[in-house]
Amino acid sequence: MPKPILEQLSEGVVLGDGGYLLELEKRGYVQAGPFTPEVSISNPEALAELHREFMHAGAEVLQTLTYYASEAKLATVGLEGKVDEINRAAVRIARQVAAEGDVLVAGNISNTWEYDPDDLSSADRVRALFEQQLALQMEEGIDFVIGETYSYLGEALVAVEAAKQTGLPVMVTMAPDNNPRSLEGYTQAECARRLEAAGADIVGLNCLRDPETTLPLLQEVRDAVSCYVACQPAGYHSHPEYPNFVSSSGFPLALDPMQLPRSVFGEFAVRARDMGINYLGTCCGAVAVHTREMARALGKLSAEERQWRSSDGRVRSGYELQHTDSGHAVTAAVTPK
Repeated sequence: MPKPILEQLSEGVVLGDGGYLLELEKRGYVQAGPFTPEVSISNPEALAELHREFMHAGAEVLQTLTYYASEAKLATVGLEGKVDEINRAAVRIARQVAAEGDVLVAGNISNTWEYDPDDLSSADRVRALFEQQLALQMEEGIDFVIGETYSYLGEALVAVEAAKQTGLPVMVTMAPDNNPRSLEGYTQAECARRLEAAGADIVGLNCLRDPETTLPLLQEVRDAVSCYVACQPAGYHSHPEYPNFVSSSGFPLALDPMQLPRSVFGEFAVRARDMGINYLGTCCGAVAVHTREMARALGKLSAEERQWRSSDGRVRSGYELQHTDSGHAVTAAVTPK
């Protein structure tokens, strides 16, 4: 059995997994636009394989694919009444894969698009949606709760309230838009302070922005709280003036050229660790190779690979043809016959 999340965090940085819905859309299992998670019942083997990829890349936590798995969101694609089936299936799949590698499973709740700060009754509707999902996930067995991608602090606070009722550790992360403040106007530092005061064990930031545009806000969060801090940035390049990748002209069907190289996440992991961030992962656009680079940078996976060379000195790979042993590119000399 893996150690509980808070115990692991007390011992060092914990590495989470990466983005699911956008990657599953690229593989043909999710519809771009609504990005609802019915893949857990329509193509469970595809979800299990992606969980497995993140775990093999070094992830120590698998999140259930229950982002957008609330009644209100599922109803937008004609999946009314499927909340029970989708949430239960998602937890079972994550648990099955996690057992193969002895890692934790985090139940997931997310922004609902139902919260309205000008409508006091909306908080009650959102709370009911969260409680419905969490009751199902608890019955199937989760180790802690992650609430993520909140642009309204008010909705994030409702998530903390609902998640604390489970008795499990709670992590809640805000998603800074082009304007880095919450939609009510709070700084990310103030959001973090209020989430900690509400009882969240882990607070932080996730998605929408790339590592470079997230790190300054992350420092503000770290300076503002005494609890554990998490960060799971997006895997797409952010425009300096409009850092939310969802606001780019490439969203949702032309994001491929914006995907960040793996090295960016290795560098991010080291910078965030040195900043005192406790839980690191990735979000939309990031895949297993990004997780693996972070795992190597953090020393959770070996950076060494097996030695290879031809026994007679002849070139037998494109890499050998184009690079010297020191890694500098060379031009191959070809002699016409």
